[in-house]
Amino acid sequence: MLSAEEQLKQIQFGTAEVISADELKKKLDRSAATHTPLRIKLGMDPSAPDLHLGHTVVLRKLRLFQELGHQIVLIIGDFTGRIGDPTGKSATRKPLTEEQVLANAKTYREQIGKILDPEKTEIHFNSEWLGKLNFADVLSLAGKMTVARMLERDDFHKRYTEGRSIGVHEFMYPLMQGYDSIAVKADVEFGGTDQKFNLIVGRHLQEEEGMEPQCVIMMPLLEGLDGVQKMSKSLGNYIGIDEAPDDMYGKAMSIPDALMMRYFMLVTDISAAEQQTMGEGIKSGLIHPRDAKMKLAHTIVRLYHGTSAADEAQNHFIRIFQKNDMPEVIDTYEAEGADIWIPQLLRDMDMVSSSSEGKRALSQGSVKINGEKISGDHIVPADGMIIQLGKRKFRKLVVKQQ
Repeated sequence: MLSAEEQLKQIQFGTAEVISADELKKKLDRSAATHTPLRIKLGMDPSAPDLHLGHTVVLRKLRLFQELGHQIVLIIGDFTGRIGDPTGKSATRKPLTEEQVLANAKTYREQIGKILDPEKTEIHFNSEWLGKLNFADVLSLAGKMTVARMLERDDFHKRYTEGRSIGVHEFMYPLMQGYDSIAVKADVEFGGTDQKFNLIVGRHLQEEEGMEPQCVIMMPLLEGLDGVQKMSKSLGNYIGIDEAPDDMYGKAMSIPDALMMRYFMLVTDISAAEQQTMGEGIKSGLIHPRDAKMKLAHTIVRLYHGTSAADEAQNHFIRIFQKNDMPEVIDTYEAEGADIWIPQLLRDMDMVSSSSEGKRALSQGSVKINGEKISGDHIVPADGMIIQLGKRKFRKLVVKQQ
């Protein structure tokens, strides 16, 4: 293992807050002296089927801990996911079914393996222990927190003062997340800055149990491609880690210039020293922002698809968007000859995930037919018609023979 000082320096790079650095330093010192790895916890509720770059901000820091020789403990919240984390919500969340949670959890395990070493990652479902608590256990757990303390949380406080309902079960969520820390004997817990209250509850409950409280490391929330709101699949401002290389590269090239270095810091494996040199080069004019962004896009694709795929995606981007060429190969879609509503057509061609997203793309002027923007929302398909969405997606229509 590296010295505690060197580990702490690497760990703190890019973090938003550490509670506390002094405590973490002591844990790292003890770990190095005894050759005992720290147990680093991350809890993830499988509330959606896919992971995007926003999720990887924390996962990449966990990878660093793994490389430093520590034990990653990943908790998939199959039990808590049925309630849903109320953090940041203005109303009670609709609970997921057990089937939805388990289906999402399966893809989480597969996708997380693209970042963490599966052989060195301890994975638990928190139903292992939460599902075994009886009502007396739950009452005992609830007795370790007061309502006043719960209402210190911003979202609960806001809903309470505005007269909006708060389900009693929502108060249980931070307690269940904290109980996870007791169950796995966490030394450190990770989360986003929006998770601060829940993470501190874990420290409190561990102390109540006579355990040394976990340190808390909070990572920044990653802004999406719009440059404003947190990356989210529901907002359409995301880059999914399972997306095709060409799509991933093209989306990365649309990241606002002002956020480029932030993305380098939070979602890539580029060293801090190289990032500093690049940032200084952009400011001085020695490095063109476009070239830096192409490196960012190439790096993102490389991390999830490999160097060869990243090279091909970059060549594809240059050929189509810098030389204004059409793709050499365009997927075809067989369409009926009758009048078609374009938002649904985009969905049927797998160019968007829903007709609502298709409507939004149409209203934003992102849809072209044979290189011309569409003015209406219906078309009569013709053989060889090229449908283009944004700068990256193309389909060729083939009309079914009657």
